[in-house]
Amino acid sequence: MTVSLRALLLAGASVAAASLGGLAMAEDAPAGPAEANNQVDGVVVTGARTRTSAVTGLDMSLRETPQSVTILDQARIRNFGLTSVNDLLAQVTGVNVEKVETDRTYYNSRGFDITNFQVDGIGLPLIWGIQFGDLDTVLFERVEVVRGANSMMTGTGNPSATVNYVRKRPTDTFKASAALQYGSWDDYRLEADVSGPLNAEGTVRGRLIYANEDKGSYLDHYHVNRNVYAGLLAWDVTPKLTATAGYSLQDNRSRGVLWGALPLNYTDGTRVDYPRSASTSADWTYWNVKDQTAFTELDYRFDNGWKIKATGTYKRFHEKAKLLYAYDNPDPVTGLGVKGMSGIYPSKYENYILDAYASGPFQLFGRTHQLVVGGQTSKSTGKEYEDFSADTIVYPAVGLWGSRQVAEPTYPGQYLASDQTDRLSRFYAAAHFSVTDQFKVVAGFNALKLKSKGYSYGVDTPRDEDKVSPYVGAVYDLTPNVSLYASYTDIFNPQSETDALEQTLPAAHGEAYEAGVKSEWLDHRLYLTGAVFKSEQAGLAFAAGSNGPRTYYVGIDTTVTGYELEATGAITDQWTVSAGWTQLKVEGEDDQDRTYIPRKTFKATTTYTIPSLRDLTVGAAVRWQSEVSMVDIVPVEQKAYGVIDLMAGVDVTDKVRATLNLRNAADKKYLTSLMWNQSYYAAPRSVSLRLDYTF
Repeated sequence: MTVSLRALLLAGASVAAASLGGLAMAEDAPAGPAEANNQVDGVVVTGARTRTSAVTGLDMSLRETPQSVTILDQARIRNFGLTSVNDLLAQVTGVNVEKVETDRTYYNSRGFDITNFQVDGIGLPLIWGIQFGDLDTVLFERVEVVRGANSMMTGTGNPSATVNYVRKRPTDTFKASAALQYGSWDDYRLEADVSGPLNAEGTVRGRLIYANEDKGSYLDHYHVNRNVYAGLLAWDVTPKLTATAGYSLQDNRSRGVLWGALPLNYTDGTRVDYPRSASTSADWTYWNVKDQTAFTELDYRFDNGWKIKATGTYKRFHEKAKLLYAYDNPDPVTGLGVKGMSGIYPSKYENYILDAYASGPFQLFGRTHQLVVGGQTSKSTGKEYEDFSADTIVYPAVGLWGSRQVAEPTYPGQYLASDQTDRLSRFYAAAHFSVTDQFKVVAGFNALKLKSKGYSYGVDTPRDEDKVSPYVGAVYDLTPNVSLYASYTDIFNPQSETDALEQTLPAAHGEAYEAGVKSEWLDHRLYLTGAVFKSEQAGLAFAAGSNGPRTYYVGIDTTVTGYELEATGAITDQWTVSAGWTQLKVEGEDDQDRTYIPRKTFKATTTYTIPSLRDLTVGAAVRWQSEVSMVDIVPVEQKAYGVIDLMAGVDVTDKVRATLNLRNAADKKYLTSLMWNQSYYAAPRSVSLRLDYTF
């Protein structure tokens, strides 16, 4: 076998988009007291006062930003128990979470895979565009999701979305909290967070964060233990210069993991009736991921409003997995016929990123405008080893999978299957012009150069590409409450897939357009937006066939059009809402329109608080999507479905708050994803109780 099944299962993922498209920088303005006062119970209260710099690097309000942005903060995370990024992103308007396996997840938005992920605006990429294991939210103050293309701050990637995780930072005053949680399937969780000044003057501040989660599963064999550690130190060297350093580690250890999922059909095309606990895994499988990040940051503020910020980041990602993959379809009479493959995969990835920018106001034609100029250089290396078993693995009859499992095979020894090095250099500049009090224009560009060398599973991966991508957007205030906006973004999406001649496909190119309306109501507490969008990509990689065991690709032209509606904020001082509707149309050559992506989705959360009853809060979250499909032996469809989550929280004492969460309250049975020709069932109804103690 010249290439592993693991490489085949990674078909369609773009190394460049994941490993390099995410290596981008955006200015971040950590939430301070003034910003915190503009949020109520985890939702954005006002587009005029809530600010972000994730789109252009310029600090602008959501009303001034000519793209769709959704922000989820700590209160939303606590209320709905969103300890996993998968659970958090599942609540974001227009974002789909594709859980293809237990420990490997894709995300998409507006018809394309999300490949740009950042921490404090610094791109920390997902390997192969995939989240391995569960990413814990305990490290983050809030999460910002910019939908559409984001060439200014990323330079590369799909016109889908950019997800920016904003770190918790050391605080000016002492704060400490701890939490205990217990849930279905023996889910135990512990959290601790201590922050505050370390000297009398308050010029040195620190923060320590820890979380441990140990949980079983509704799935046969599956179990996860995750430890999260973080330490941050901030030092005001002078009143104008602040130095910050931090380190974080997420150690995710899973066993009984799925690699691939369930064959959905018998050989005659009829559906297999699995219980929700069904798994093709075994107790001897595991998938261990250790994700470490260290950063240093210097921030200098001038008296004239300008500032300079430089950040150095080092990220190391280690994984070791012993995996079992089931293939072929069972016989409808005997239940036999499913075979298996197994391999051991140690891997190591490292990223070195250095970026800097300057931003501030300038005068032109008697008016004040804003400018940002920045640059970045980065190096990414990755080595993947494979130890693939040649043993024949035979599964028992389908009905016996819960009580019998396959034996562990033997392994001949590992070899270096992939060794790659990627270098990215980029420079960008953007200006926010205040043309009039009502009319604002944002214009900028991103120039980058990308070079790669190495090989991956028998294929050389050289690349040498460069691109200048322009960006322009405008916002016009019709009234004090209503603004119209429009934006244009260039698309540059490097790809790692190879054609039938084993030549790397060139980068996909295209354009993305967005226009809409943003408005504020109820004394600026309720924020309403509507957007229409269109994205065109030429040469996007699509799996076209195979030469023996190797999948080859062709570039196709893809167009996505659609619209989104979103409401977020407060109806009254006690009642908060967040709701969003997305509808889109995907068109590709030869009808390659990715039918696993739902064309219509609806997300909504709401909470109501009664202060007189010890701040009793009750809430609900709803997710609905239209039907999706894929082809196994015959077409397989997951019909439209909705999932309802419920919560209630109350102050037990002045320092202790109890929160109860009921997931999938209606006990809906549905498949997690149809992105591949296998799938498995999502979790049934579950419950968790959390106690938060504030010192």
